[in-house]
Amino acid sequence: MDTRTLGTADAALEVSEIGLGCMGMSEFYGSADEDEAIRTIHRALELGVTLLDTADMYGPFTNELLVGRAIAGRRDQVVVATKFGNERREDGSWVGINGTPDYVHRACDASLQRLGTDHIDLYYQHRVDPDTPIEETVGAMAELVQQGKVRRIGLSEASPSTLRRAHAVHPITALQTEYSLWSRDPEAEILPTVRELGVGYVAYSPLGRGFLSGAIRKPDDLAPDDFRRHHPRFQGENFEQNLRLVERVEELAREKGVTASQLALAWVLAQGEDIVPIPGTKRVRYLEENVAATEIELTPDDLRRLDEAAPVGATAGQRYADMSTIDD
Repeated sequence: MDTRTLGTADAALEVSEIGLGCMGMSEFYGSADEDEAIRTIHRALELGVTLLDTADMYGPFTNELLVGRAIAGRRDQVVVATKFGNERREDGSWVGINGTPDYVHRACDASLQRLGTDHIDLYYQHRVDPDTPIEETVGAMAELVQQGKVRRIGLSEASPSTLRRAHAVHPITALQTEYSLWSRDPEAEILPTVRELGVGYVAYSPLGRGFLSGAIRKPDDLAPDDFRRHHPRFQGENFEQNLRLVERVEELAREKGVTASQLALAWVLAQGEDIVPIPGTKRVRYLEENVAATEIELTPDDLRRLDEAAPVGATAGQRYADMSTIDD
């Protein structure tokens, strides 16, 4: 697999051109199968995927433990990315967003222990704490770099202005934000800002939380405990409008002889060498399908037709039921 570089100069980090989002292996997307999840991670490494993305809140805490077990004895093959800031209790209840310096250090130590490693390759602030200046949070993250516990730092769902302030304190390697054919709003301000600053871009949910795969034709296709049942884009009229967008993508995929998922991933990959999508899956067969998207070459006409099929603003519904935690 080819590689891409997130960040520049001393903040640069080389990763596989496509990563693996591990969240759904533990929570949010229905039932979990730990054995299959570990097989999926091992198969990803065999296929050349190096970037594994997790967070302390997934589970909570159990996803980092899972990733730690999967990479035991294989640490040198992996770029481990994890996150802090969405604070939860052991029982799963929500505490709040926490970016205080003391918490940054405590959260990092706990993640290192769960992951079974002495360093984190890419450590993100998962959500921006509105009550703690970003300079204080990033200052604490920079201390982790100095201590050797963290190699590179990143932000998730941070606005352009917050990113600029953070980058002035310590070089930011990557900004992680949702980006796909049905979430194209980063093109307005976020992507131009990261490119101006030399910050890499990690695209989460590049398959629109699975919607762009075409496998979800009605809300009942989702498990009862799947959080997408309560997601605005999977509700009522929004669902029907978004399904029509998916049908247009499926038609183009059939013409090209690929799956809708592969076409959607190929589109994200084609948006720039500084963008690395991290599609999440908990099954080997979907992982292999996703990785095969790296072999797809899109012509200028393909890109034009996809732009017409899924233009900016075409998706119905907000990205989250509660957008208050998104720094804008």
